[in-house]
Amino acid sequence: MPYISPRARVKTKLIAETAIILGETIIEENTIIDEGVIIGYPTRRNLRETISLGNTRDYRGILDEASSGSRIGSSTHIRPGTTIYEGVVIGNNVETGHNVMIREETIIGDNTVIGTHTIIDGRVRIGSRVRIETGVYIPPETIIEDDVFLGPFVVITNDRYPLSKRLKGPTIKKGAVIGANSILIPGITINEGAVVAAGSVVTRNVPPNTVVAGVPAKPLTTREIYEEKKKKWEEGLI
Repeated sequence: MPYISPRARVKTKLIAETAIILGETIIEENTIIDEGVIIGYPTRRNLRETISLGNTRDYRGILDEASSGSRIGSSTHIRPGTTIYEGVVIGNNVETGHNVMIREETIIGDNTVIGTHTIIDGRVRIGSRVRIETGVYIPPETIIEDDVFLGPFVVITNDRYPLSKRLKGPTIKKGAVIGANSILIPGITINEGAVVAAGSVVTRNVPPNTVVAGVPAKPLTTREIYEEKKKKWEEGLI
């Protein structure tokens, strides 16, 4: 049977046998927790502090004691192999793919999809109705607003001069589209409605409703023309 902390408040019954629910986690109604999922995994600091106290409980008990838990909304689906750290807040009707990692202090809005093998590396803000495809990397201090699309294997960075002491992820504004295999350099802003073509390396701010492409990415056309071409593509005209 699953391990569920005595401190947790779990309102769903849809929890697989091998799931682990730690700390003061709250899980709302109709949420599915699949096999091998861990919710509320403690940070390294909290785990080491708990171990240093000489706790003799079993390993899951130590993890549980170290964890402050997470919060998962209603009608959410956490698929097999996903690990969600403590301090994460996930909204309603969110889906993860398989083997997703969501680190501490991340907030994710309603109706968002997080693709298989995606890593959200903590202290990230993600809005509602965001679609994140397979294999995306999102580092700390990144802000992603509502209705953003991130294509497969997008890499977002937050350290302009590794290994520096200042981390600043990009801000991706509402409705922006980031194509597959693109790279976003630290601290830039992808403004509202902008489109980044697949394979681009974005080194500067992207104006609103502008399509950029290339290495480094440069303005190519407008979002209006992009939408016109998309419609023709959907209708089989191009």
